Amino acid sequence: METFEFLGFNLHAWITIITIFAMFSVLLFTRLRSDIVFLSAVGILYVTGVLSTEEALSGISQTSVVVVGVLFVVIAGLTYTGVLQWIVKALLGMPKTYTRAVTRLMIPVAALSSFLSNTTVVALFVNIVKLWSKKLGISPSKLLIPLSYASGMGGVCTLIGTPPNLIISGLYEQKTGEAMNILATTIPGLFCLAVGILSIIALRRLLPNRKSPEEAFESTGDYTAELLVPADNPNIGKEIGEIGLNNIPGCSLVELRRFDDENIVSPVPDDEPLMGGDRLIYAGQFVDLVEIAYKHGLVSADHPVFHYDEVQQSKHHLRTAFVTFGSSLIGTTMGTNGFEKGNHLSLVAVSRRGSRIEQSPREVVLQAGDTLLLDSVRELHTDTGAMRRDLHFFESEDIPNFGAGTYISCLVMIAMVALSALGILPLLQSAILAVFAMLLFRCCSPEQAMRSINWDILMVFACSAVLGMAIQKTGIAERLATGILDVCGTNPIVVMTAVCFAGTFITEFISNTAAGAMFFPIMYEAAEKLGYEPYPFLIALMIAVSSSFATPIGSPTHMLVYGPGGYRFSDFLKIGLLMNIIILIANIFIVNVVYPLTPLNP
Repeated sequence: METFEFLGFNLHAWITIITIFAMFSVLLFTRLRSDIVFLSAVGILYVTGVLSTEEALSGISQTSVVVVGVLFVVIAGLTYTGVLQWIVKALLGMPKTYTRAVTRLMIPVAALSSFLSNTTVVALFVNIVKLWSKKLGISPSKLLIPLSYASGMGGVCTLIGTPPNLIISGLYEQKTGEAMNILATTIPGLFCLAVGILSIIALRRLLPNRKSPEEAFESTGDYTAELLVPADNPNIGKEIGEIGLNNIPGCSLVELRRFDDENIVSPVPDDEPLMGGDRLIYAGQFVDLVEIAYKHGLVSADHPVFHYDEVQQSKHHLRTAFVTFGSSLIGTTMGTNGFEKGNHLSLVAVSRRGSRIEQSPREVVLQAGDTLLLDSVRELHTDTGAMRRDLHFFESEDIPNFGAGTYISCLVMIAMVALSALGILPLLQSAILAVFAMLLFRCCSPEQAMRSINWDILMVFACSAVLGMAIQKTGIAERLATGILDVCGTNPIVVMTAVCFAGTFITEFISNTAAGAMFFPIMYEAAEKLGYEPYPFLIALMIAVSSSFATPIGSPTHMLVYGPGGYRFSDFLKIGLLMNIIILIANIFIVNVVYPLTPLNP
């Protein structure tokens, strides 16, 4: 077994290759949680002896992994004190042309993404862009893709802006004992951002002009109807299910209102008794509703109470959300999956690509990107793990208050970056001090801080580092580096371009964190075999693995704008493929200008 070798790879190398390919396949073609998939891959490599116990568990203790976890809390402090909202309010304004609108949008988004989580920034801006685009008379789909692209390009401008930068810099420090400066990617990143903004403006005709999904939800009278139970109705006292009011073709019973709206039942169980004066609120198609209403002795309510503007000020929590990629709801209907009952909410309507689906909402087979209008008489806890994995809610329940905390959290963030950039403290220490300051000055509560930590992302991050270690330990990185040199020759620019191109392609289908961890050993080995310092090669790799523009699954931020923009998969391909090529060329050019290739010391 130990002497087994095939195509230059030993048994452990083949186990690693098969495991990684299997992992990619599962991520692409199933809806399994990514953290479980990554953890399973590490488990396989540990059980088969590819990794030792110490190596399998090393990802948890990686400095870069701990930094990401700590930064989640720093970001929470900025979010809950309203820093992001304050910046948005101060910077956007009312530009008169599309060119100015794109510039006014992309620059602040990129700046914020350089220091904050890309997903947090985009989640905040999605609602703002939707409102802003109405004022400007521009379709949101013309601005939401640039919004997502700006967050990705801004993220590469600092080491803390995106996870791949942290993991690549962390692996580099492990290899060489030298830490990268937090601003190592700033100049190349800014150059690529400028090229990206100009490219978006030049290619704006390739951006789709889609109808916003929320336009389908603007008038609740179009998709809800209220029926009143008269005092002399013969069905009073009978159960809703017995009468058949929960099973009207083409319609869903959203809720039942009783005793002057003091008692609201939602979802409505089959065993709920019908009482005089009850108001039944339906959603869906209403072609047969009038006939069934007469059959059951129901009449139209004099004053429909289910209006969007009224419901925002009542006991209701009417929320819009879209079905995320990888959601367990995909391929199911709300009538069968138990999601409504488990979360105490009702589905009112479904919109797909900007148009409401004219079908009973609970009978719609859900797809990724579908926009849902949900009603709940309880406060929705949308930050729970299950809700976050299945749905992304457009609006935040946490409304920040501007005040002293806004300025304090800003100063804390600036101090953290300055301490690290000037070399006074390592990044981890400065980030931990920033967390203490955020909690001390009550920029966020301990509960908010703990809720802000995304454990799923941390697990993927830790496992990615371990898989990168396995690629290097088993000799795969060295063999691939040798193969690249055999194909590309000994020209360092060509080799750098080839590896970056491969990284850009792969990151369209897997997380950029995983791509960064897996291509790090390949790029490092290739640079050393050519006889050059790996530093410039790794800077180029950081930008490459975060340059995923061509598919909506290439970045979490693309997924955030996919539903609200009413996009189709092909919309990203049309402009994204060109953007990939343009940014790759800009990346290779600027990195070699800022960081000229240096031969290794003999």
